[in-house]
Amino acid sequence: MNLWGPAMFIGVLVMIFSGYPVAFALAGTALIFAGLASIFGQFDLVLLYALPERTFGTMSNQVLLAVPFFIFMGTVLEKSKLAEQLLETIGVLFGRFRGGLAVGVIFVGALLAAATGVVGASVTAMGLISLPVMLRNGYDEKLSLGVISAAGTLGQIIPPSIVLIVLGDQMGVPVGNLFRTALVPGLILTGGYAAYVAILAFFNKEVAPALPEHMRSTGMELAKQVVLSLLPPLILIVVVLGSIFAGIATPTEAGALGAVGAMLLAMANRSLTMSALRSTMEDTSRLTIMVVFLLIGSTTFALVFRGLEGDLWIESALTGIPGGALGFLIVVNLVVFVLGFFIDFFEIAFIIVPLLLVPAEFFGVDLVWLGIVFAVNIQTSFLTPPFGFSLFYLRGVTPPEIPTISMYKGVIPFIVIQLIVLAGVIRVTVPESRFGTFEHCFISGPNAGTCGSLEINQDGSVVYSTETGTSLEGTMSPDPPPFGITEGSFSVSLSGFSVELARVFQMTESFSWKDGGWVSSVSTLSRR
Repeated sequence: MNLWGPAMFIGVLVMIFSGYPVAFALAGTALIFAGLASIFGQFDLVLLYALPERTFGTMSNQVLLAVPFFIFMGTVLEKSKLAEQLLETIGVLFGRFRGGLAVGVIFVGALLAAATGVVGASVTAMGLISLPVMLRNGYDEKLSLGVISAAGTLGQIIPPSIVLIVLGDQMGVPVGNLFRTALVPGLILTGGYAAYVAILAFFNKEVAPALPEHMRSTGMELAKQVVLSLLPPLILIVVVLGSIFAGIATPTEAGALGAVGAMLLAMANRSLTMSALRSTMEDTSRLTIMVVFLLIGSTTFALVFRGLEGDLWIESALTGIPGGALGFLIVVNLVVFVLGFFIDFFEIAFIIVPLLLVPAEFFGVDLVWLGIVFAVNIQTSFLTPPFGFSLFYLRGVTPPEIPTISMYKGVIPFIVIQLIVLAGVIRVTVPESRFGTFEHCFISGPNAGTCGSLEINQDGSVVYSTETGTSLEGTMSPDPPPFGITEGSFSVSLSGFSVELARVFQMTESFSWKDGGWVSSVSTLSRR
């Protein structure tokens, strides 16, 4: 086996964990190994001629152009105080109920996720604005910290998430499909958080009391707050996401629309100052430049890594995992989860994700759902102590007298909720197995009307059992049949004496894998 690929992979992880800037660690490791391997005749430097073209392709990528647009949109809402007004209004709207303030924070977290797509912005805004109000009104410290940390991470999964845009580019799947698919898991997570808080407040009124009477707005005053603070961002989110889901605009075009819409809202609110606009452009430029440099570094790394046959090493290692597609998904999720403690999502998306595509296709895993699995996984690692990025963001804006251990304890119930949702998403992602026992009925030919069970085994053997229990063994061609591909086919041939038919039963039939099931022109086949 060629050891240059594994050595290069370990080398880049060592460089990253040593604290060296990730983009330069990727490109630097690639160039060092390209030079060393070429000396030993294991790498052809001609491959590096493709690097300028690939870099130009990265710079002209229309999909990634959505990243700065959505960052700009969310940052304008934050810098112009629109997000602050939204938090205050939702707090007043829900605060009259036990646990209402916490549920309001979760709801705002979902709205900010749909407006910003950036976890750090959501957690920081809610930590600065909501945490003092919750603590001042008698909310349990651990619950308050957990709610804010968890609600802030919804920006990873609820569209238009920056995470999903990057995943769509790296996995070669339409970003619009990722957005549509991610909406349901995102809403389930939001509902799960809110349900937990409501149940906790119902059984223990001390942890999340209702706001006192003097802090509640009613009647026309409340209606005015809702109209001025809640409706404008909601309309903007509906227009942006609606244009994507309806197919009217691409994610890039919708991002541009959202950026302009956010500025118009800030102008209408008389909060679009030059300092806020300058700060927004600086933040957007900084994050966009980081993404572009990471892309160039990862492109260099991928080019050399494939030249050293590292992709074949990854493929052989992952396709040999016991348990088929489910085993592959479990192992990959454990790796991504652990890496999420130490490196940012962008590094995972640019280094790890491209290496997993070939094994995923081998197992027949839907890449859109695989992207959703990665997004929920990274969201969970953002919450997990001691390295969760969401906890770091919140620690930076909380008073020093609040112990870090309270943050760790506060997020545990929300981690459990996320793991339950992650397990559900993984289950949905596991493709239908091509093997097992199927109900088989002939619809044409000499055996028309005859039914039985067809057992298709991974070792290439076939057993056909008639209705009265007669078992006939047959063979497959090819042997074993194709496994782990989106489409495939095999032929089966068997014969034997059938008591109920009082004759020799013969079966020669071809099956094709299509739309998650075996199909044939002379019979029906359904899983038992």
